[in-house]
Amino acid sequence: MTIRIGIVTVSDRASRGEYEDRGGPAIRDYLTQVVTSPFEPVSRVIPDERQVIEQTLRDLCGVDNCCLVITTGGTGPALRDVTPEATEAVCQKMMPGFGELMRKVSLEKVPTAILSRQTAGICGRSLIVNLPGQPRAIQECLDAVFPAIPYCIDLLEGPYLTTDETRIKAFRPKK
Repeated sequence: MTIRIGIVTVSDRASRGEYEDRGGPAIRDYLTQVVTSPFEPVSRVIPDERQVIEQTLRDLCGVDNCCLVITTGGTGPALRDVTPEATEAVCQKMMPGFGELMRKVSLEKVPTAILSRQTAGICGRSLIVNLPGQPRAIQECLDAVFPAIPYCIDLLEGPYLTTDETRIKAFRPKK
């Protein structure tokens, strides 16, 4: 069975082709460096429309069987930033520790990180993680939370994700 990982760029301009999507490719590059299990990225570039975001997340988790969905964009305070609300609407359980850790790490770099509303949650048997839009922030945030992601997917009875331990060591409790 192929491990599928959803990558969603939420951006009005990128979805219209007016702006180059740099967030989605940054996530894909990160996963290629860190994940050693064979996986298939399932990428989407969509507008900042809450209903579209919700449907995309539901489809990636339910129809496309992605064990992990990582979003970029739409996590700030702007009026059109609704990715966290869409994520909360489709999730049965929220995982606030992800957002707390990502903000902590980002605040060490830039004071405006306090404006970010990244979050994470469980939709069925999938983990959804919301990231900011800047490629550098994407890497910093993923470096912070990725050690916990494979074990979270284990707990959801998903596929066994392995990582390049020289890059990121996945945490799994000793049996």
